Amino acid sequence: MKILCALIKKEFFQIIRDPSSILIAFVLPLISIIIYMYGINLDTVKVTMGIKNDDANPEISTLIKSFGHSKYINSIIYDNEQDIIKNITRSKIKGAVIIPNDFSKKLSKGQNADAIVITDGTDVNTANYVQNYSMQILNQWLSISKYNNLIRKDIVNPSIRIWYNQDLNSHYFILPGSLAVTMTLIGILLTALVIAREWERGTMEALLSTSVKKIDIVLGKYIPYFILGMLSMAFNVFMCCAVFKVPFRGSFVILFTVSSLFLFTSLGIGLLISSILKNQFLASQISIGLGFLPSLLLSGLMFPINSMPYFFQYLTMILPPRYFITFIESEFMAGTVWEIVFINSIFLSVPGIILFCAVYAKTDMRLNK
Repeated sequence: MKILCALIKKEFFQIIRDPSSILIAFVLPLISIIIYMYGINLDTVKVTMGIKNDDANPEISTLIKSFGHSKYINSIIYDNEQDIIKNITRSKIKGAVIIPNDFSKKLSKGQNADAIVITDGTDVNTANYVQNYSMQILNQWLSISKYNNLIRKDIVNPSIRIWYNQDLNSHYFILPGSLAVTMTLIGILLTALVIAREWERGTMEALLSTSVKKIDIVLGKYIPYFILGMLSMAFNVFMCCAVFKVPFRGSFVILFTVSSLFLFTSLGIGLLISSILKNQFLASQISIGLGFLPSLLLSGLMFPINSMPYFFQYLTMILPPRYFITFIESEFMAGTVWEIVFINSIFLSVPGIILFCAVYAKTDMRLNK
């Protein structure tokens, strides 16, 4: 224990003397959270659309005003259909709604009235927003107009209720999910350079000349950076909850317990890279490739996993960020769901143990093999 405590103390002194560790643990997460909060927004608040009304009925003017009063649409009134087509082609507007001249006449007779909605399909997501926003405004206007009683009602009238995120604020799941990306980078980057730096500086040779055991070296690398990583996690959670007001409905004890398993796995990846390569530059490049890109693109944070090709769906099963993102989004939004906690804890613990054993096996205790 004396040897292990001495190694942990030595590692803490190196962390204090090396400002890059503090930058990675606290400054990098702060920048990342700010970017995810203010730079990334999946909510399309304002879509520029063209509106053309060919119906002279004054009642239809209230429909046109409904588009102008919507907080989701920036409407531009057009008199010429060719101008609409030209501006959609040039991407000046993302879509258009055209009201035919017999729109109100058909409604007054209780017939189906057609309204033309044109969307720019080059951007699929925005096209879906244009279509959905237009239909919502049309349906809402019909429900309060004089034509409401003349329209045939469907047998089923759905009543929609949104759970957990009633405002549909994408930041409420992006920020908690971004913690997985941040903790992956922190865990891997903090440790990917540790053993490689020891070999490059020659301090590993001096360490091997002592009576230190392999398990002491491995634990001496794990424990200090585990503590630093958990402090960084606490800082990130504080920023999300206290500063950016992301609702938290779960248990902080469970959150940090499962986060410790995820950090343990991430530290193992970084230490394994560092043990194999023994070169800081290569270790840093590979750690970014293995840490940042999979956790961002293949974890389900930005893109649904079930919409990926089957090969990548199976590939995500071995990625720890996938399970941590599922857990942390549920913990923030829905509260503690024990089934999610247990399943994801298992999938985070197993690779962490395997990586710990691999790091132990790959840690050299001799200068030449």
